[in-house]
Amino acid sequence: MTTFDEREKAFEKKFALDQDLKFRSEARRNRMLAEWAGAKLGLTGAALEDYIKEVRKADLAEKGDDDVFRKVKQDLAEKSVAVSDAEIRQAMGEFLAKAVRDVEASGKA
Repeated sequence: MTTFDEREKAFEKKFALDQDLKFRSEARRNRMLAEWAGAKLGLTGAALEDYIKEVRKADLAEKGDDDVFRKVKQDLAEKSVAVSDAEIRQAMGEFLAKAVRDVEASGKA
């Protein structure tokens, strides 16, 4: 195997690991976001778990984060919970950063 082949395989492996990190981090972020929004909606127990599943399912609607954002925004608006777009986006960013740290830490353990 040539050096070029070895480098190519290393890049492919890194790409696969990065995609796995992205997927797991976004799934964890969506859970945290759903728990945050669910608390604002007054959801607990089984209702909260169902809501978490709904938010995770919403992430499959289209590429990117806008589908999750719209779901949470719509749900909060329907229950007359006043939360700004900026607050939702900020929560999404903070939860993603925490999720990445958590996923990376769990991979090193």
